[in-house]
Parts: sequence; C-alpha cells; structure tokens
Amino acid sequence: MIAHFDVDAFYASVAQRDDPSLVGQPVAISGTSRRSVVLTASYEARPFGVRSAMPLYKALDLCPQLIVVPPNFPAYQAASQAIFGIFARLGGPVEGLSLDEAFVDLGDVSWEAGAAAVRAVRSAVRAETGLTVSAGLAAGKMVAKIASDSCKPDGFTVVPLGTERVYLAPMPVGRLWGIGPKTQARLLHEAIVTIADVAAIDDARAFAIFGKWGKSIRALAQGIDDRTVDGTRERKSISTESTFEFDIRDEAHIVAVLAEQARELSDDLVAKGLRGSSIGIKAKKADFTIVARQTTLVAATNKSDAIFAAAVACWQRAELAGSPVRLLGTRVAGLTDEPERELSLFG
Repeated sequence: MIAHFDVDAFYASVAQRDDPSLVGQPVAISGTSRRSVVLTASYEARPFGVRSAMPLYKALDLCPQLIVVPPNFPAYQAASQAIFGIFARLGGPVEGLSLDEAFVDLGDVSWEAGAAAVRAVRSAVRAETGLTVSAGLAAGKMVAKIASDSCKPDGFTVVPLGTERVYLAPMPVGRLWGIGPKTQARLLHEAIVTIADVAAIDDARAFAIFGKWGKSIRALAQGIDDRTVDGTRERKSISTESTFEFDIRDEAHIVAVLAEQARELSDDLVAKGLRGSSIGIKAKKADFTIVARQTTLVAATNKSDAIFAAAVACWQRAELAGSPVRLLGTRVAGLTDEPERELSLFG
C-alpha cells in the first residue's frame, strides 16, 4: 500500500504561515524583475488564472492585487526537513520527489490501518509545521499521486484495491504518466480522450499509437502499476539560474553572476554534506535558443571557487561572448557524500 503526500501550495503556504497578514490574500512567490516567473501561487490567486511557471507580468495583469513575495529557501528547507521527518515515522521507505512531495510505502497493512496512518501524518504536519498536506492512498504509485492531486487543497482520497480502473476511467488522458500535451493532442485525432479509452485499446493499437511503451501505458490506464517506492532515491544534481530583467552581454556581469551562483551552490552542497563532480552552465539567448556546456572534474568538490572556475570554463567554451543573454544557470551533478579527494580539479 502506497501513500502520496503533497504539501498544498508549499512556498506560498510557508509565506502565509510566517506572515499572518498574507493569510486569505492572493500571493505569488516570485522575484520582482520584469522577466521573473511565478514559483507558486496561493489558492486565493488561482481563481484569477495565476499559475506556477507563469511570467510575473502576466500574473499581475490577471490579478492586479496580487501580493508578490520573494522566495525564502532556508524557510522552505527547514519546513521540508520537518515534514520528511514526520513521513519517516511511518517506518517504511520514503521516496522524495521534491521538497514538499513524497511517496511512502506503508507495507502490508489493512486499508483501515493505512488510512489511519495517513490521517495521523496529515494531522502531525499541520500541528508541527502549520502547513496542510493532501494525500492519496492506493495500491500503486500513479493512482496514489492522482488521488492526492485530485483532492487539493487539504484533502485525502483512498482508492481501494480493485477499484483503480473505475476510478481512473472518466479522467482526461493527460492525467496518465507519460502523456504530455503533444501526445494528448495527437490522441485527440485518434478519438482517445479519457483514460478509459486507453484502457480499452488492444495490443496492436497500443503499439501503433505509443510504440514499445504501449502495453505499459495501457496497464497504467487499467490501474496496474507495480513500481515500488524507492527509499534510496537521491538527488543527482542541484542547480540555480537567474533570469535577467534586460538581456545582458557584458562579460563582467556574466562572470559576476556565475560567481554568485557558485557561492549559492557551494552553500547548498556544504549544508547537505555533498560534493559534485560535474559542473555545467545553461544560457538562454535573446532568441530563446539554449546553449549548454559541462565539464567533469577529477575530484568532486563543494568549494565555490572550484565550481566558479569550472562554470567560467564552460562559459568560455560556449563562445557566447558579446551575445545578449536573458537567462544564465549553473548546475552541479554527480553528487556524492564521500570525502573530498586532494587532486587537481580538471582532467
């Protein structure tokens, strides 16, 4: 039996918790520049059409009274640690998907006991962090996630064993894992609109539409999902990026941004006791094309000067000097918690 937990409007909820004047108000967590994007919108902002990943200027057009709050990542990290500590009390594997979302394996218990455990977690999160969490309980991961997504905010849905196909049947096909907007548009031409439509297709049509993944997607549509909760899943990379209010092409400005990003990533790695062996940069040009470069270090590091040096080397390899850039990001991958080796950095 698997539970899926998801904190409601996490970043916005933390802001409202920490500043009571924001409670009941339309709030967006975002930077303040012209090109900032909304990280999270409170539920009071969503009826106006404000959504995450929306450009801030568009959100303000839709909701002029929107209150824009800058992100507070230390507060999110502290809340996440407390919440995951509560998940761990259930005793089973916990597979974190993000700071505010996780699957938990409840083991071979009765549905009544499983539901009681989920309710206890939701109560504990509210009491200990001041946040609300929605949850879904099912035999498989996908159905558990869909169940929690469908009862937001502050809801709990149980999908008992054997009822998955009926539960999923009327939902739009886009709710299935692996079905993105482009595939959904193509399926419309095949008269496949609901999950029930996918569940009913035969082997030949499943292959014709989805290729080698046809049987797997049809099985998910039928509520069959034997994937287990992976309690060993680790974050494989960390990244940060900056979207500029105006395109920049000044080399000194670019280097200064890379230095600040290196310091931010270094602080994050040190706090987590991690080091990374792969450094990369991503630049989005004025015409929205993306250029990325990366390099591998001989020794994993969490030192800001080493990350910065590698990022600058990647920038130079990208040959973008003089090109207007609207976004710049740095990424550290190949994470490990092993002690640092005293070796030269570049191989």
